[in-house]
Amino acid sequence: MNSLFIAFLASFIVTLLVTPFVIKLARRYGFVDTPNERKVHNKAMPRIGGLAFIIGMSVGLFFVKDLLEIDYRTTMFMIAGAIPLIFIGLLDDRFTLKARHKLIAQFVSASIIVSSGISIEFIAIPFGERLDLGLLSSIMIFIWLIAIMNAINLIDGLDGLAAGVSIIALGTMLVLATGNPAAYALVFAFAIPLIGSLSGFLLFNFHPAKIFMGDTGSLFLGYMIAVLSTMGFFKSVTIVSLIVPLLILGVPIVDTLFAIVRRKLNRQGIGEADKGHLHHCLLKKGYGHRQVVLTIYGVSLLFGIAALLLSMSNLWLSLLLLLLVTLFVQLFAEIIGLIGEKRQPLLNMIRRSSSVRTKKTYARGK
Repeated sequence: MNSLFIAFLASFIVTLLVTPFVIKLARRYGFVDTPNERKVHNKAMPRIGGLAFIIGMSVGLFFVKDLLEIDYRTTMFMIAGAIPLIFIGLLDDRFTLKARHKLIAQFVSASIIVSSGISIEFIAIPFGERLDLGLLSSIMIFIWLIAIMNAINLIDGLDGLAAGVSIIALGTMLVLATGNPAAYALVFAFAIPLIGSLSGFLLFNFHPAKIFMGDTGSLFLGYMIAVLSTMGFFKSVTIVSLIVPLLILGVPIVDTLFAIVRRKLNRQGIGEADKGHLHHCLLKKGYGHRQVVLTIYGVSLLFGIAALLLSMSNLWLSLLLLLLVTLFVQLFAEIIGLIGEKRQPLLNMIRRSSSVRTKKTYARGK
């Protein structure tokens, strides 16, 4: 436990010390994010902040070597998988690459992790049945890794947003890992230094930010969260427990899914950028920058609590909880206009139902 605290502290302090130098490096060599019609900032900003917290986390890992050595082979695969993403992230933060170039690096990283032998052997179905996955296991893990890398990348649109949401997700994983001996070592060894380094970075990244994490940071962060959730919680699962990692990462996943639906309904390409993401919608509603970020932190925390409750519930309580979460997500999305300002099927149904009840009440009164 002392080594974990030291790892957190070392990562935090090193990131604090390194970030000012990274800011100078970014400005000197052109690693800056210039404003455009989609951006919410109005001046060129340094954008390789991810490099700072990667360095901070790397230092912290030296203090948890005993935990890393428990599964040394997996640790080496995790480190190897991160290298292509750091490389392509730095290139993108300097030259702004096309999406397909980043996708190639993501495919390479995901392939490295899948080749490590990680697998979901089976899914336990309620009432005693089980579904053996075979080759489908590797495909599911591959898709999960790519999806989460892109989801974290997509929510990195406001100062402090991706870093804060990631800290909440990682913290939820730590709580869940305490009851999962198979996950404990790896999740704690990587998540504690990562939370420490992100906390140090957040002091420079929260509004008004002095530096952005850039694709160097968001791709690496998405990768680490995806891998930790895969290796920590996807060994063999039940139908219900399969949902837990989805809830932990509820904010980026929901934002990504609604972006796909929205663009399809608007007859846009799935990869075509727009200003309809969660943070954009809240800004349009008149919330300030910090208010939007703190609101999304709150929603992320609710998802984390839901994940913890789900992990402790029986089948029927789990199904009820999932229904409530689904209704909450749909209502929230319609209220803020995440699908589109005029697309409100659930709200319209509630309004019609309320109108019918009002008319009946009025008729009885007469």
